[in-house]
Amino acid sequence: MGQTVFEPKIVAFCCWWSAYGAADLAGISKMTYPSSVRIVRVPCSGRVDTLHILRAFRNGADGVIVAGCLKDGGCHYVNGNMKADRRMKELKKALDSIGIGSERLQIFFLSAGMPDKFVEYTTEFARKIEQLGSVGLTVK
Repeated sequence: MGQTVFEPKIVAFCCWWSAYGAADLAGISKMTYPSSVRIVRVPCSGRVDTLHILRAFRNGADGVIVAGCLKDGGCHYVNGNMKADRRMKELKKALDSIGIGSERLQIFFLSAGMPDKFVEYTTEFARKIEQLGSVGLTVK
């Protein structure tokens, strides 16, 4: 019998104004990124709370992406992307301490006109998570 290939479950919290637009443009342009990436559209990456990330892991995610507007004034809500960046840096420390691992959380910044970067970032992240394997935290 052949081995089954591990396909990681990845949740991507994407800013409505930037990353979601980039993902949409990638789809319209027939660019491909891993089908295991599930997009959750949020008004701003700054609205993604630590509990959202932890709940994603608890519900079976092997990796989580937070994608927001470009740094240096690119946020439609002034500095939501920078708040998200600070929050994710702190959460990465916590993920290491509880045994999930900081490498399972990724934050990146792009504009709606960067579908190629969205594809690149999500593909690289999915490969990294494939190498790490499943978190195995699903709790009902």
